[in-house]
Amino acid sequence: MRIVLLGTGGYHPNDRRHTACLMLPESGVIFDAGTSFFRVPHHLQTRDLQIFLTHAHLDHIVGLSFFLVPMLTGQVDSVKVYGEASKLAAIQTHLFSDEIFPLLPDYEFITLPDTVSVPEQGTLSHISLEHPGGSVGYRIDWPGHSLAYITDTSHPEQHLEFVKGVDLLIHECYFPDEQAEWADKTGHSHTTPVAELARDAGVGQLVLTHIDPQQTGDDPVGIEVAQKIFPNTILGEDLMELEF
Repeated sequence: MRIVLLGTGGYHPNDRRHTACLMLPESGVIFDAGTSFFRVPHHLQTRDLQIFLTHAHLDHIVGLSFFLVPMLTGQVDSVKVYGEASKLAAIQTHLFSDEIFPLLPDYEFITLPDTVSVPEQGTLSHISLEHPGGSVGYRIDWPGHSLAYITDTSHPEQHLEFVKGVDLLIHECYFPDEQAEWADKTGHSHTTPVAELARDAGVGQLVLTHIDPQQTGDDPVGIEVAQKIFPNTILGEDLMELEF
């Protein structure tokens, strides 16, 4: 199973990272639609897409307005956009208002049910997360493979049972430990609790993402701190491809 990290930054893009979007090209499954969504057409391998939104903050949805041309030119047959009902309504009302973006692509907006079937005999489930305005985390279980995507949340220990035992955990780590106070104020996570979650949940690999865009260096979160707690931790980078 392969996933491509199209965007690994938070809040706004910088020269190193675009905002959130992850894609499983062979399955046509996408998580979030941040500024990196412009990269989706290059990775298309299916005629149908399922997009799962964590919430409706701009850094996670603005890319929905980038996909008009691929849809008009027939590069895909269908695009289903899943999310909480209130978030989908806000997107349709505001992002695609006549004054902002008057040409709504032919998306099918679907309120998240308890579970969703995805290709390769996968089952997607979700959990509510603690974040201003609300957010959801996702997990997909296939025969022999599993992953969880958790972003825009604080207090990672709250979703330990949800991510337990996944082969791949992709989890936001907006701040290093030195800025833990800001993590609590903004509803984001910092390094040590995320690594402790991966250790306590017995996951296979931890990938840190949704990085503070003000930090553009090679180690914006203190990766060695995380690796001392959970050795199989890496820092996500734009266009990184992972097998799990």
